[in-house]
Amino acid sequence: MLALMEKLLALHRYYIWANRLREHFDSAISTLTASAPPEAVFIDDRGLFLSHWYAALFVVVEGWQEVQLSDPEINTLLSSPNVDLLRRFRNGVCHYQRNYNDPRFLDLVQAQGVVPWVRQLNLAFGRYFLQKLAPSAGATP
Repeated sequence: MLALMEKLLALHRYYIWANRLREHFDSAISTLTASAPPEAVFIDDRGLFLSHWYAALFVVVEGWQEVQLSDPEINTLLSSPNVDLLRRFRNGVCHYQRNYNDPRFLDLVQAQGVVPWVRQLNLAFGRYFLQKLAPSAGATP
């Protein structure tokens, strides 16, 4: 059986990948021009990085649940119905969908409050890993 620290480090790798995609997404939206139509989001860099960031973030959620980690803020965020929307979105991104307007994509992007929730979840995971993996923290998950 893998030690808890090994599992935490493995999960951290997935968080690093997801967070790097967030950085690319933030960079892509910072160069957004007023002439870009909103529906273009799925065909330019914004859509590419947003879609893969969200999909990668759900992998972190899965790992969190599998390892049975606990943190009050993250636990609260993961009690949201947005978790299932994020799971379905990840499935849409990572598995071919014949329908361009598949509900797996639309349900998440049309849901109220998803964007701040995703950002808060991303930040909460980052805070957790910084606390638990800092040398002075004793690294106890």
